[in-house]
Amino acid sequence: MSLVQAHDPVLLISEEGKRYLVFVEPDGSWYTNRGRLPYAEIIGHPYGQVKTTHLGQKFLILRPTTSDLIQYLKRTTQIVYPKDAARLVMELDLQDGKRMIEAGTGSGGLTLAFARAVAPSGRVHSYEIRPEHQRVARRNLEKLGLLPYVDLKLRDADEGFDETDVDAVFLDVRDAASIIPRAEAALMESGVFAALQPTVNQVSDALRALENGNFVDIRVEEILIRPWKPVPDRLRPADRMIAHTGYLIFARKLDARYRVFWMDKRARRRAAEFGKSKNISPLEGKG
Repeated sequence: MSLVQAHDPVLLISEEGKRYLVFVEPDGSWYTNRGRLPYAEIIGHPYGQVKTTHLGQKFLILRPTTSDLIQYLKRTTQIVYPKDAARLVMELDLQDGKRMIEAGTGSGGLTLAFARAVAPSGRVHSYEIRPEHQRVARRNLEKLGLLPYVDLKLRDADEGFDETDVDAVFLDVRDAASIIPRAEAALMESGVFAALQPTVNQVSDALRALENGNFVDIRVEEILIRPWKPVPDRLRPADRMIAHTGYLIFARKLDARYRVFWMDKRARRRAAEFGKSKNISPLEGKG
């Protein structure tokens, strides 16, 4: 049986379905307009129980998921939504032992998802230009015990990255296109690139930068979630959905000698004829 430990994050859900993320501290209490709930009544008890405030309001105690942590941690910046975070963890192929670079730490919501994926032997090198954002991210990661797996750096990603031969690079910055050459320099061959951009103009700029570099398998995605009301006798879509939050861009770094392989036959011939694509000749047997 899993018991709540001191300093753990817990998710409190009211009878009306409102959700609250708190860290249970010894000798402390959670105060709300619904009453006071001493943490001593939570610490040492199993998850999944219901606790009552001194005003008689009941709350369900659950272990927070990564999605809950991203949404309800203290933040000073716009969050990357869990639907996008999950896709990024999957497409960046993050797992124990991987090394990755993140440009744009923000409040650390996505950083915590990356850190959980690469722990315990991997590492997230996260760059942030604004010290006030990094301070919030540091506190959030420290509370969750994830700081040992994250290297926080206070620096503009446009100045380049210290790391080389990393498995993945993710950019969540205003002008991802200008950072893409630095990302390429830091990635290992076949490494995965991803970026999140809010507007189509920024996506177009990023695509041009990727095409000018040694990237293949370039894709753009937008993820929409359409919830349904979970009532068996009245099953239908909910009135609201989580629609546009940003565009996800994915690509793979390729050895410059083989970049032309990704072109179709006509494009390869044109590239060889006019000296484009870094003057690479068509692959033998592919021209």
